[in-house]
Amino acid sequence: MNEADAIAANRANWDERADVHRRSLMYDVDTFLADPEAVSSVVRNDLAELSAHLPETGVAGRSLLHLQCHIGTDTLSWARLGAVDVHGLDLSPNSLRHADRIARADGREITWVEGDARFASALIDRQFDLVVTSAGTIVWLPELADWARSIHDLLAPGGVFMIRDDHPILGAMDFEPWEITDDYLSGSGSRTYTDSGSYTEDSAGQITQATVHEWRHDLGEIIGSLLRAGLRIEAVHELPYMDWRAFPDLVECREGWTLPDTAPRIPLNFAVAARKV
Repeated sequence: MNEADAIAANRANWDERADVHRRSLMYDVDTFLADPEAVSSVVRNDLAELSAHLPETGVAGRSLLHLQCHIGTDTLSWARLGAVDVHGLDLSPNSLRHADRIARADGREITWVEGDARFASALIDRQFDLVVTSAGTIVWLPELADWARSIHDLLAPGGVFMIRDDHPILGAMDFEPWEITDDYLSGSGSRTYTDSGSYTEDSAGQITQATVHEWRHDLGEIIGSLLRAGLRIEAVHELPYMDWRAFPDLVECREGWTLPDTAPRIPLNFAVAARKV
C-alpha cells in the first residue's frame, strides 16, 4: 500500500474512533465538561515536563498549537490553564467535529484545523509561543523531517516545542514486554495491523475501518529531526509511566500507569523539549 492510501485508511479509522472515544468512560467527556477547572491527566503529565521551560506564569497568556489533537479534551485543557489563541490540528475531520462541540459546550473559542501534522505550517499562517503534541501521535506519521521543519516554522522566536509520547521501545515489544518482536530502529517501513477496537474500554468490534498503519521512529530520529530543523534541544527524559494501560502488567500510579516494583525498570514514555532560537 502506498503512503497516501495508508494515511487515508488511518483517517477513516480515527473518524470511527472519535465516535467511540466520545462516548467512552475513559474520556468521560460529560464529567470533564461538568467541572470547568478540570484538566486532563495527559495535560497534567505534559505540563510537568513543559513547566521547566516556561516563565513562572506557565502557559497563561501564551499562544498554543496542539498537534494531533483528536477530540480536543487535551486542547481544551490547555485553554483552561490560560493558553490563548489556542489552535488544534488533526487529520480526522470527525475528531474535529467532536472537538468543536466539546469546546463550544465549555464556552471556548478554539480554532480547529484539519490536516497532516507534517505540513501544519502550510495550513496555519501564524506563529505560536508553544507547540505541543503527546500521547500516541508520531507513530501515525510516515516521516519526521517535514514535521520538525513545520514545528520550527510555526514557533515564534524563543518559542518552545514539547513532545511526550509512548517510548518507541514498547513498539519493538509490541506492547508485550519482555520479548523484542519488531524493529526498534526507524526506516523499515510501516507496521500494518487490523484491530476492530481502540484503547478505550469495551471498544472491541466497534471499528469497521480496522486496518491501520504505523511508522517506527526511534529516539535518534526524533531528536535528530528537531535538531536538523534548527531547534535547540533543552531536555530529553525517559519516563517510567504512561497515560494508558498498554499491557496487563501495568499498575496504577499518580501519572497513570507504571510497572510494578518487581519488574525491570524500562522507559514507558519519553519527553523532549526544544526551543526556537
